[in-house]
Amino acid sequence: MVFILLLVQVAHLSRQQAMEHLQQKSLADMNRYMLSLQQKLDRYKDLPRLLSTHSELVNALIYDRSHDGSMRANLYLEQVNEVIGASDTYLMNALGKTISASNWADELSFVGRDFSFRPYYQDAMQGRTGRYFALGTTSLKRGYFFSYPVKHRGEIIGVVVVKIDLNEIEQDWNDEATDILVTDEDGVIFISTRQDWKFRTLSPLSESDMQRIVSSLRYGDNPLTSLDMIKKQQLSHGAELITLIEGAIDAKSALDSVNAAEYLLQTTAVEGAGLNVSILASMKPVQRQVLNAVMLAAFIYIALVLLMMVIVTRRRIVKERQRFKARELQSLEENEGRIRAIIDNTQAGLITLDKEGRIESFNRTAEKLFGYREEQLKGQYFSLLLSQTDRPICWEHLVQGNLITQDLMVEASGKRENGSYFPIEVTIGKMPRQGALHFIVTIHDITQRKEYEQALQRAQAELESRVEKRTQDLTLANEKLREEMNLHKGTQNELIQTAKLAVLGQMSAGINHELNQPLTAIRAYADNAKQFLKMGRLDPVETNLSEIGSLTERMAKIIHPLKEFSRKTSGQLESVCMKSVRDGAMSIMYGRLSKEHVAIHWPQNLEHCYVLGDIVRIEQVLVNLIGNAIQAMENQQVKTIDISLSCEQRRQVLWIRDYGPGIPEEELSRVFEPFYTTKSAGQGLGLGLSISYRIVESLQGELSVTNHPEGGAVFKLALPTDPHRNFNQQLTSL
Repeated sequence: MVFILLLVQVAHLSRQQAMEHLQQKSLADMNRYMLSLQQKLDRYKDLPRLLSTHSELVNALIYDRSHDGSMRANLYLEQVNEVIGASDTYLMNALGKTISASNWADELSFVGRDFSFRPYYQDAMQGRTGRYFALGTTSLKRGYFFSYPVKHRGEIIGVVVVKIDLNEIEQDWNDEATDILVTDEDGVIFISTRQDWKFRTLSPLSESDMQRIVSSLRYGDNPLTSLDMIKKQQLSHGAELITLIEGAIDAKSALDSVNAAEYLLQTTAVEGAGLNVSILASMKPVQRQVLNAVMLAAFIYIALVLLMMVIVTRRRIVKERQRFKARELQSLEENEGRIRAIIDNTQAGLITLDKEGRIESFNRTAEKLFGYREEQLKGQYFSLLLSQTDRPICWEHLVQGNLITQDLMVEASGKRENGSYFPIEVTIGKMPRQGALHFIVTIHDITQRKEYEQALQRAQAELESRVEKRTQDLTLANEKLREEMNLHKGTQNELIQTAKLAVLGQMSAGINHELNQPLTAIRAYADNAKQFLKMGRLDPVETNLSEIGSLTERMAKIIHPLKEFSRKTSGQLESVCMKSVRDGAMSIMYGRLSKEHVAIHWPQNLEHCYVLGDIVRIEQVLVNLIGNAIQAMENQQVKTIDISLSCEQRRQVLWIRDYGPGIPEEELSRVFEPFYTTKSAGQGLGLGLSISYRIVESLQGELSVTNHPEGGAVFKLALPTDPHRNFNQQLTSL
């Protein structure tokens, strides 16, 4: 509440101060403009009186019908007009008809025109000086008219008029924050820095005033509508605060949707000219100043509040910190006691050492193990508790404490106070504390474990002896198994080769079918050749032998992919064309694909795709994936395998999708585990995908699996791109 009252008071005071400043500034600007206008008018006000005494003008009025007199007056007025810089200068007779004018040679000359309806003419004919602002009926330009009677022998025989242009004063005003208005005695705006305010009124005209102004043709056919003023407030020193509508008002829209602007209005009359000068100063600077003052006050208030909050919070934090330190000290004491109890009651002996290997603390378990009390060993070297043979390795670890990164774990012989030895497991780790290096030693008594190990060794020795005695074959098999374990990499390659042969076994039915037909034909051709030889007909024999040769070539083509697939890999990464991989896999699988009625769709442009790898291993992986896809769709009516190609992060990726039931989400992570399978018993051991995963991993590739949103499994086979072959291919295509 205090904050709101403060802002309201600041806003009121700042608005009042800004209003006073704006009122003084706008009043000074108005006086400056009025002085400029007054000087402009004073420069021309006495010229008609001076011209009325010139003989050329008097003679032109006396001898109205004399053409020479009127021409001399025209030339004189033209010369005078150029010298004084007026808009127009002309002479009218007693009837109001213009007989001479400075613009006599212009197309829209005043000569011959009747201006008797103008008030400035009527004032002059009554012997007064005339002043009047109006739109010219001929030129349709704004002008201020000075008139004076021309007398001869005390009688008024005509009127001389000087018309000046006040646009210069209007154009010289360049203050964007204020607008200048000059109005006549009726409040009609005829000079304004705002184009859309010209020939409008500050307040609505009465019907009689409107008729009078229209009949005088003072402002032509301009409608003389009033400014759209929706609010008016009287201020001190004659100033007013008004609100004007900016732009046109839509009759269909509500008043609250109209864009309005607030102005400070001050008006002063120009003495002796029948004019009023008004200045409209925009209230936006006042509003900005009020907003700035309110924001500054709010900022200062908030800053003070925040400062007080910081001070209060700081005091609270200091008190809280003191309470926290007290609780922390109590907690530390409790923790220290709890930790000490844990250390003393742990089943392992704990010893802390300084950086030189001297004992700092000794828990109760360690006292029980070694028979010493903590007071006896403090300051003694840790090596005192070890046998002579085990001291060097522990001492070396302690000496190189700053260089080592891993803890030392070693089996050693502990030395008790009575000089006896017992087997222990020693773990020495670094323990930085208060910027200095310390060590913590963990001691485990492994006497029971050693006894178990010795008993196990005796049992193992006895078992080995009995096994060796009973069967020599088992000993040889055991030795062979150890050799195979040492040659794990070779074993893995043999396992891959075995898996390949297993795939060949799965394809044997299709191959048997393909080979039966040519073998039957060969047998028939051979029998025919024997019969023809007996008959002595050699030509048919030659034909039959040629057919046999063709059939053997066909059988060789059938068997060749199997030989390629069953051969051992070179183990070296080389450039492999994916089209060759596709052709090899299809030649191996075509019999099974045909038998199972499976349609397989390959991507285009595989001849331009090269990867780094081993063609034999890649073929094996692809054959395994296609084989798994066929088995996954064995219960489907329509069997289709879609293979697509993409490139990502310097890898060529083959996507192999089947339309089977897919893989359960909870088992996706186990697909590549050895012996994992979803096949029926007798259809496989579950090694195909595991071996394929190892093959792709050895080729620096990636093999993964997901389920397709529309059903079926999708395997991703990513292999590194051959940058040289693919780059050259890109240059060729360009």
